[in-house]
Amino acid sequence: MTYLHLSFYSAFTLSGLGLAFHRTHLVSALLCLESMMLSMYIALTMWPIQMQAPIFTLLPILMLTFSACEASTGLALLVASTRTHGSDHLHNFNLLQC
Repeated sequence: MTYLHLSFYSAFTLSGLGLAFHRTHLVSALLCLESMMLSMYIALTMWPIQMQAPIFTLLPILMLTFSACEASTGLALLVASTRTHGSDHLHNFNLLQC
């Protein structure tokens, strides 16, 4: 395993651990998701270069568009939840309540 792979795997793992263990604010959860997407984007960018296959060069662009859609949806949910509940604490949200 090269240092490049180790850095991608460790960034993804640390982001996943941050998402699993530090779930008090919606902003911190969104930042962990974005860092996971960023590490996956960098890994998908380097993969066609290492494999020398030009057919996979469209995958990072596709993932970047999905990441932008995910970020905009997350920010819209953050604004909506802050307006309705008054804060972005995740323990204030009750999914069973209308």
